[in-house]
Amino acid sequence: MQSADGTLRTIRRVLLAALIAGMAGTASELLLIGHFEDSWQLVPLVLLSAGTLVAVAHAVRPHALTVRLLQLLMGLFLVSGGIGMLLHYRGNTEFELEMHPSLAGVELVRESMTGAFPVLAPGTMVLLALVGLALTYRDRR
Repeated sequence: MQSADGTLRTIRRVLLAALIAGMAGTASELLLIGHFEDSWQLVPLVLLSAGTLVAVAHAVRPHALTVRLLQLLMGLFLVSGGIGMLLHYRGNTEFELEMHPSLAGVELVRESMTGAFPVLAPGTMVLLALVGLALTYRDRR
């Protein structure tokens, strides 16, 4: 039977592996779809790259600095995900209003939510942030 400390170490390893895989996979997906046409689109790529590097460094040699850097980056991931959802929604709304200027209310919201830019996709950054914050929660290093 594993001790509570051993169980916590195992959970942290699984969370770290999930975080690294999620960040690398999301960055790869963004590169494959060409998500680098303007400076706003580079933000998640830069954050995901930095997050992956810090998480790998933490996997190799856990330290108080890597814990704090991960926490800082996860805070930025949260902000980035929220702003990304807003930008995707606004882009869809602008497009819908250009195509159908009379759209308004619930119909405009519905069309904007299902437009060309996936509004909820940036929520992946929020999910990754929550995994990273769970990983570093009460880490005493």
